[in-house]
Amino acid sequence: NVFGFKALRALRLEDLRIPPAYSKTFIGPPHGIQVERDKLNKYGRPLLGCTIKPKLGLSAKNYGRAVYECLRGGLDFTKDDENVNSQPFMRWRDRFLFVAEALFKSQAETGEIKGHYLNATAGTCEEMMKRAVFARELGVPIIMHDYLTGGFTANTSLAYYCRDNGLLLHIHRAMHAV
Repeated sequence: NVFGFKALRALRLEDLRIPPAYSKTFIGPPHGIQVERDKLNKYGRPLLGCTIKPKLGLSAKNYGRAVYECLRGGLDFTKDDENVNSQPFMRWRDRFLFVAEALFKSQAETGEIKGHYLNATAGTCEEMMKRAVFARELGVPIIMHDYLTGGFTANTSLAYYCRDNGLLLHIHRAMHAV
């Protein structure tokens, strides 16, 4: 998001070096785009998706409706914005339920596999894991985590959970989720 920061007129990254000793501490992703294509059964073309807007202000029911309309209209996946977390007007559990309903309804009507990146980022690791478990129990194939806000330890814990439980994990790089 730094390139969208209006106080900066210009910014250029000149160099970035990550020490090998530091890199070796991360196991990396368990899969790449091919596994996502396999889960969504989409080949030979780009995956089409969008982030649901407006990102704030919709009720969970209306948010689910927007997800349904996008997926029913032909998109392969939709995604929570990083700001969509658990606000008073749309609690995370309600959002997860309405999104899962939209996902499965659109799949039944189109005969296609669809996806939605549910934001599992939370204020504590325990809460984040609770959200990930709930998403898996609902049968949603993909979750999302804002790794800078959540922290490296939380991210690693979630990555292991997703790896062990067949969930795709989308890592968001902004710092706005909590």
